[in-house]
Amino acid sequence: MLEFRQVSLEIRRQPVLEQVSFTAREGEMVVLIGPSGCGKSSCLRMVNRLEEPTAGQVLLDGQDIRREDPVSLRRRIGYVTQRPGLFPHLTVEENLSLLPCLEGLPPGERQNRAARLVEEAGLPPEETLFRYPSQLAPVQRQRVAVARALAGDPELLLMDDPFAALDPITRSQLQDRMISFHARSRRTVLFVTHDMDEAIKIAGRICIMDRGRVLQYDTPENILKYPADDFVREFVGRGRIWSSPQLIRAQDIMLTTPVTAPGDMAFLRAVEVMRMSKVDSLMVVDGRHRLLGVVSVKALGRRAQEGAPAQETATLAQLMDPSPPTCRPEESIVSLLQRVNREELSTLPVVDDRGVLRGLITKGSLVSTLSRRFLIQEGGTAQ
Repeated sequence: MLEFRQVSLEIRRQPVLEQVSFTAREGEMVVLIGPSGCGKSSCLRMVNRLEEPTAGQVLLDGQDIRREDPVSLRRRIGYVTQRPGLFPHLTVEENLSLLPCLEGLPPGERQNRAARLVEEAGLPPEETLFRYPSQLAPVQRQRVAVARALAGDPELLLMDDPFAALDPITRSQLQDRMISFHARSRRTVLFVTHDMDEAIKIAGRICIMDRGRVLQYDTPENILKYPADDFVREFVGRGRIWSSPQLIRAQDIMLTTPVTAPGDMAFLRAVEVMRMSKVDSLMVVDGRHRLLGVVSVKALGRRAQEGAPAQETATLAQLMDPSPPTCRPEESIVSLLQRVNREELSTLPVVDDRGVLRGLITKGSLVSTLSRRFLIQEGGTAQ
């Protein structure tokens, strides 16, 4: 775990960081983002002890890093920057073997580790290990740089805008590889970027900074939905969430007060409730608001033809569909749209893991959400 605790930094009497506090939990990928000069790269240099805090503490696994030997500390940390920084007079294998050699690994183990790291970076070992950096394409050099940062099997990985100089397609490919690598390794990663799309794509949590201060530290989903202030709202960008629609959940767009009825309600009374409420279906619930089933006008007619009990004397428990399609509050709008179209659904109750009815997705709520998207894109206002 990495923790910044009220960290401030001054360089030549100019404030760079002011009371920065955040925690990167073990195995978490935290992305620092903000305007140029906001202090995000300074945070990385402080972790590596290239800068020392003027006040506050940087803690790694609960220990103040200033109490550690800088060389020993840096061997526990991988560090990647925009420039690969490979030694030009050494082959790829020799570049990757430097730290393992200092750790005393035998030659055979060093060779095996280098081959494994190159392969994990998406490069063929037999074609890469014995080349020099000048013989590699820029993207290959950057992949080797990431591999070298992992050569010492670090517990923490610092990445200072490592993909900034790459073209968009290559950058997207490396982001995908980074996501896969992190899912496998579960290393703690502190990643600096200037690209909000990149931050949203790869981060577990995002730290938005400006003028040396942390403005908001939260998940990508919460930052997109609930920006802390106007600066964050503008920095994130209007309609940005539509670049990641999987972050829009059922709970964000559902009707929170669907019309409900108990199972013992008589049919004629239910018809009156639907007419007064201007709905064509009722959510049948028990005393704890758990969903028992759904009764719709269409279903009533269909069940009557199938020989269901006489509607005049029947209760909703007899007439309802006891196993209607449902969704969870955390299901994404992408999945909801696919299901509504595929299964030709007009309503979709939202239930939690205890079966409690939390809301209702309708075609109308989906259309309303999509309409707000286009209002935003066209420069209108969405209420």
